[in-house]
Amino acid sequence: MLQNNFTMITEVHLLGFNNLYPHNILLFILFFIIYCLTTSWNFLLIVLVATIRNLHSPMYMFLTQLSLSDIIMTNSISPILLRVLVDRQTIITFTGCLAQYYFFSASLGLDTMLLTVMSYDRYLAICNPLRYNAIMNYLFCLKLIISSWLVSFSAIIKYVVSISNLNFCGSNVIDHFFCDLTPLLALSCSDTYVVQIEVTSITIPSVFPFLFIIVSYCYIVFTILRIPTVTGRQKAFSTCSSHLTVVSIYFVTLLCTYMVPTRGKSSTSSKILSLLYTVMIPLINPLIYSFRNTDIQEAFQKTFIKLAACIDITLACKT
Repeated sequence: MLQNNFTMITEVHLLGFNNLYPHNILLFILFFIIYCLTTSWNFLLIVLVATIRNLHSPMYMFLTQLSLSDIIMTNSISPILLRVLVDRQTIITFTGCLAQYYFFSASLGLDTMLLTVMSYDRYLAICNPLRYNAIMNYLFCLKLIISSWLVSFSAIIKYVVSISNLNFCGSNVIDHFFCDLTPLLALSCSDTYVVQIEVTSITIPSVFPFLFIIVSYCYIVFTILRIPTVTGRQKAFSTCSSHLTVVSIYFVTLLCTYMVPTRGKSSTSSKILSLLYTVMIPLINPLIYSFRNTDIQEAFQKTFIKLAACIDITLACKT
């Protein structure tokens, strides 16, 4: 397609891990296993919270939304990643590239919103337990969830549309395994200053959820330290340890990826850091909540016991 004497880009060429070609088969097997585990584990968490009455509480409502967000994240990244590993490099349409970036960015924002909401939930549960049930009722939780989804998916639309209105010409090669913002804008032959300003205008407010989480946990720590008994302190801390672990891994990874200067950082190290929050975190989140939360462990045990009993009854009927 010709426009303004330039050949406009209609396809994007993803190089993936072009310096690791000899290991592509092993990487494909590894990431395929991770993809299957991530999708099934997050889906299982959603089913458990929906079916086990003991898990019908605000914290687990937010956890199901976090699992849904992680499913969106992994399904926007992993299928293309696996295809890149099979083909050693792959071509996707420019529209598909923009769609991948949209769902990736929206799920990243949704994770941030939900982790912030969950920190507020833990703050109320520990610092203001007498008013917790009155404040964190079903309607308020529903409003927080809907607001998180609307804010995350609507905030990204504006500058995705702005990106689509740029002229993309010349090279269509991205030395990455997915369509991230920086390599995508590098393909443009237009002035990207306005788009970068728009992105910055959205990125700066995203610091406030991080600050809100820090302040919330400062209050939580001070409240826990005032509990007179060791058992009481351990019990109070156990209610927020899973969330604190997830928050720490999530924000440290993002800070290392986007806040550390890119100068002197190789493309391989950038791709590895990107793998941490696009592929590994959606897998790690449900594992942390499963292994560090006694309620979910008990729910897993009850479910597997019921499943085993059903299988035994089915086999007994067949014999």
